Formats: sequence, structure tokens, C-alpha cells
Amino acid sequence: MTSVPPPLGVPAGPPAPPARPWYVSAVLALVAVTLLLLGAWVVARVRSPYPFFGTALPAGTAAAPFSGQGLGGQPFTFTPGQNGQVTAVFFGFTHCASICPLTLSYLNKVRDALPAEQRQRFRIILVSVDPDRDTPARLNKYVTYFGREGVGVRIPEPQLARVARAYGVAYQKADVQGTEYQINHTTATYLVDAQGQLRVLWDYTQLPQVDRVKADLQHVLEAS
Repeated sequence: MTSVPPPLGVPAGPPAPPARPWYVSAVLALVAVTLLLLGAWVVARVRSPYPFFGTALPAGTAAAPFSGQGLGGQPFTFTPGQNGQVTAVFFGFTHCASICPLTLSYLNKVRDALPAEQRQRFRIILVSVDPDRDTPARLNKYVTYFGREGVGVRIPEPQLARVARAYGVAYQKADVQGTEYQINHTTATYLVDAQGQLRVLWDYTQLPQVDRVKADLQHVLEAS
């Protein structure tokens, strides 16, 4: 077959590259945001006047509010700093094999180690990254197994993706076999102070050092 030449005055060129899939763009954007936040955390840790055990976050970094379903499927809204509370926010899921239960276990050990007045001002929120399987009832049973004051929140997609992005959290299904799968996700815990500011980030590997995590938390509680 004879090829058709391009119209006069229009130079022939290479074919246009295929469009990048949307999910590739989303992942690249999330990686860029995460690296940017990581750089800011490093700078903030160096400049922080208090020697946090966790990673100090830049001053004035506001925590993102979010809404979903809480206890009994009732609407739940997290308003950072509301009622003078300090909050540990963690993204995980109930089918998690080890990281999520360990995180909740150690956070509750930290909470139990606080004086009674400070315990009343501290709460733990688990945001599920598996809304397909984590019903409000399942989340509530799971979270309160580790501590009766914990809160489990289910946020449907695509709202969940927006909330996760605001916290620099990544998550992705892995080893999918029908309805059974695991989820790879960011394992950090974010501490929000009574003014609604992000103050400290703890990696899950730091949480077993309960006394040092408690010291970070008490510093934030006392400064709030």
C-alpha cells in the first residue's frame, strides 16, 4: 500500500507518544508530594527547639480535616484541634497482618502511660485505607479491642484518596486474589496538636519505645 504524504507545508514528524495513564500520573504526583514533605521534615527536625524523638514537622503545618463514617455508621468529622484535643492519626486497615495492630497496641500503651488529665485530651484515630472491606462495625470492633477510646473511620473513594494525599499517605492493593488482598500503605502516625497543627511524625518502628514517644506527646500536650 502506498503511504499518503503529509499535506503541503506540514512537515512529517514522529508519531505522538501514547497518553500517560491517569494512575501513573497520580502515583508520580504523590511521590513528588511525599518527597517534598520529607525534605521539609528534615529541615524542621534540625531547627526544632525541642529534640523530638519522632520527626518534627514544620511550624504552621495545618492538619487536614476529614469526614466519614464512625461508630454505628454515624457521620464522623475530624476537625483538627477541636475541643482542645491532641490526636494521633494513623492510616491502616483491619486485615493488616502486623503493622496496624502493632501501631494501635503501642499508641494505646503510650496513652495508658499518661496521667489521667492528659489521657482525657488525647485520642487515636484509625482511617481505613480499605473501605471495601472495613465496615464501620468491623472498624469499631477492631480499634476498641486495643483501647476503648479509639476511633475507626471509614471514608469512601474518591474522598479517601484526597484525604490520604493531604497527609502524604500512599496506599495500593497488592497480592490480589479475588476478594482477598493486602494493602501496601504508608506506616507513619501523625500527631495533631490542640491548635490543629501537625507537630510530629512517628514511624511504626519507633513506637515500641513507649517512653520516648510519650515524652514527645507530653511536650505537645503541655504546649497546647
